[in-house]
Amino acid sequence: MVLQPHLDTASDVPLYRQLYGYFSALIHSGRLAKGERLPATRELAGSLGLNRTTISAAYELLESEGLITGQVGRGSFVAGAAARGMFDWDEQLKSSAGVIPPAAAPSGPDAITFATSRPSEHLFPLAALRASCEEVMAGPDFAHILQLGSPSGYEPLRRYLLDAARAEQLAGPEDDVIITNGCQQSLDLLGRVLLHPGDKVVVEDPVYPGLKTLFQEAGAQLIGVPVGPAGMDIAALEGALARERPRMIIVTSNFQNPTGATLPTASRAALLRAAQAAGVPLVENDIYGDLRYRGEHLAPIKSSSDGGHVVLLRSFSKITFPGLRVGWVLAPRALIARLAQSKQLADLHTDQLSQAVLLRFAESGRLAAHRTRVLKAGAERLAAVLAACERYLPPGSHITRPQGGMNLWVRLPEPLDAGELLARAHRENVSYLPGKYFAVSHWEPGSLRLSFAGLTPEEIRHGLATLGTIFSSELERTRARYAAEPAPAMV
Repeated sequence: MVLQPHLDTASDVPLYRQLYGYFSALIHSGRLAKGERLPATRELAGSLGLNRTTISAAYELLESEGLITGQVGRGSFVAGAAARGMFDWDEQLKSSAGVIPPAAAPSGPDAITFATSRPSEHLFPLAALRASCEEVMAGPDFAHILQLGSPSGYEPLRRYLLDAARAEQLAGPEDDVIITNGCQQSLDLLGRVLLHPGDKVVVEDPVYPGLKTLFQEAGAQLIGVPVGPAGMDIAALEGALARERPRMIIVTSNFQNPTGATLPTASRAALLRAAQAAGVPLVENDIYGDLRYRGEHLAPIKSSSDGGHVVLLRSFSKITFPGLRVGWVLAPRALIARLAQSKQLADLHTDQLSQAVLLRFAESGRLAAHRTRVLKAGAERLAAVLAACERYLPPGSHITRPQGGMNLWVRLPEPLDAGELLARAHRENVSYLPGKYFAVSHWEPGSLRLSFAGLTPEEIRHGLATLGTIFSSELERTRARYAAEPAPAMV
């Protein structure tokens, strides 16, 4: 059949979502039947005059909803809609959010994935964790721990974290702590309490996809401020504050995800002054701050004498065990009380056994010993990924050079498109996340994130050697094709 979608470039609905809606309607109506082959992304992009990545994004959304299936080497085929007479869940579950990154692929013991920002399982101190669990279970409060608890969190852990924050000069006399199911829930609760649909939120661009999708789902308008080698561009932020009048600013002060950038001390002070002048809460996401492998420690923005304007987010997930899902928010007591009310409605409270075990893990000294090991391994992995990028990526590539964290950012030379090359990487058993998943308002097709902390140095070298071969061969092929094309006539 002839495909003639009516796409409105002036609409607030992104073109890829308009195209998704067009195909979705054709499939649900039966005009595109099960088994029919959709045009190749390059073919359809050419016929519609669109960027190929727009077509790919629409196809990915169709595939995520089970309407089409992609077959390597063959193309994309209609999987079919729900049978007649069945309730149309696809219609009920329509989302306004952007494309959610796919699950890390490929999988298996030989797969090398740079797609997930997480610690290495091989570094987990399992014997130390077992000892902490046994000590908690043998303690006099074990039965109480297994009861329902406070939405604010396990009280001994809250006291421990608040005392630690005071020792770091992070907590003022009006501050308090709430325990959450990781940093993701902290962000969710802040959105529920502080925002209404349509409110504007200033975020880094590029930014962690979980944050972007979370606030888009909540109906917020994201205002992207560019991130450079020294973190968020303060001049651009000041312009956005004056122009957009947002309700919240969210910034990652240390080893930003995805770029690995860290805000210098002067920028931290300037950021806080800008937020205060605009009367906007500043949310400081500091979940990577414990992962500094070299260079001098920089105090969080929250440590300022004016830190009552700042909401600090931290977590055990990056330094210990992500599966235990224990994070926390340090903020003025009035805000913590409202977050606790919202959390009680959401899930009553964070699992108390996980909180008690992590408290014991910390108080016993096992956390400090584990952190020493993690920092040593992280330094080795960071050195390996920087060296491998220099050795294997094609000339003209640009990379960030973080001093810690779990991620770095790559910009491939033009005209390479990291999204288009991902399928070839998957066929070679290597994965990464293209830059389109992190973009807020500006996207560079050649950008991608490499998450290195979960891999061994040898896996990093092997994975980047594979990616380097793919990228270099495609660059050579593309440039050869351009060179062979005749120059336009001069008239």
